[in-house]
Amino acid sequence: MNIPQCSFPRLVIIGGGFAGISLAKKLKNKNLQVVLLDKHNYHNFQPLMYQVATGGLEPDSIAYPIRKVVQNFEDFYFRLADVTEVDTKNKKVIADIGELKYDYLVIATGSKTNFFGNKEMERNAMAMKTIPQSLNIRSLILENFEQALLTNDINERHSLMNFVLVGGGPTGVELAGALAEMKKAILPKDYPDLDIRKMEINLIQSSDRILNTMSENASEKAEKFLIDLGVEVWKNVRVTSYDGKIVTTNSDLSFEAATVVWTAGVQGALINGLDANSLVERADRIKVNAYNQVIGYDTIFAIGDIAVMTSEDYLQGHPMMAQPAMQQGRHLADNIIRLINKKEMKPFVYKDKGSMATIGRNKAVVDLPKFQFSGVFAWFVWMFVHLFSLIGFKNKAVVFLNWVYNYVRFDREARLIIRPYKKKQIESFVSDEV
Repeated sequence: MNIPQCSFPRLVIIGGGFAGISLAKKLKNKNLQVVLLDKHNYHNFQPLMYQVATGGLEPDSIAYPIRKVVQNFEDFYFRLADVTEVDTKNKKVIADIGELKYDYLVIATGSKTNFFGNKEMERNAMAMKTIPQSLNIRSLILENFEQALLTNDINERHSLMNFVLVGGGPTGVELAGALAEMKKAILPKDYPDLDIRKMEINLIQSSDRILNTMSENASEKAEKFLIDLGVEVWKNVRVTSYDGKIVTTNSDLSFEAATVVWTAGVQGALINGLDANSLVERADRIKVNAYNQVIGYDTIFAIGDIAVMTSEDYLQGHPMMAQPAMQQGRHLADNIIRLINKKEMKPFVYKDKGSMATIGRNKAVVDLPKFQFSGVFAWFVWMFVHLFSLIGFKNKAVVFLNWVYNYVRFDREARLIIRPYKKKQIESFVSDEV
């Protein structure tokens, strides 16, 4: 990888998400050689990807070049690489661009969409975990309305204007709210020769409430906001299959829809090479101790979504969100410096700053450690927190100006089909298995 030799220990970070970037920034200009590897050359602000998918923001406003983050760091190197394996015996990482030895390794690869083994859903539904996937959803939404104009088949038109969102977590709820806002104020003006009133937005949740990681009050308020916006909320319903046309469930419900977005779960983006005893089966996450050390290894650490640190308060590990990832990254930076200086490391303690979700214009729910509130004030809090969390002044300014324009004009300027999306031809399951 053309990384120069150095007298300082070499720390390799795999992943430039919230955890990896927080760690890298805290290790600026220390007595350490740092190498950051990622398969993208940008940091992606995932909480706002649904706005890219619905035309509210352009993708470059929620992405930031990794090289710009680290450009003034001494003895710091970034390589565009897809890491496929970790050779723990020889202490090196193996990527598509070559191999690299490490003294310390931090795995911060984040998470990916979890289809829970449902291969049919994986083939036919849309995921929204990356910027390209968000752009695919944006193109598909707009292409469906263009196609609906051309067909005289009522059933086909209904299918093209029917959107099914599987998963009632923050991503599903926020996407449903954004689609409902489009239906209310934007699409009728863009497509006056379509009866947009017949557009359907169905949010399906397998448990008895949406936003089930938040308070019951937040769940009830969010559901009321969605229903008021015209979203159909289906609870205690589990999607079993989707063949590209029909969504079937474990109940009598079925939906004919051309667009299904899967937001029902995530799993760790695991890298090969670690001992099986270090992994959480089925979740594809890595077990770590209180210092974020991978179980069974002294010089390998894991932070963020990929890591599972269990405690009395978090029996399944910390929530797979930005705040735990950022806090673990900053804390691990201090611990690595302490480790190099032969000092005792300090255990990680998560400071829960709360959770929130927005459900369209002037509507949001916020759960803080001691307060819960919803409505307009919660919406302003949600906007402030997300603006503050974006990397780069330009991104903050662009997103803020977009939000102001969208609010005043009740519009979304980025509803563009820049790169048309066409579903791939899917072979039968029989031929695939053969």
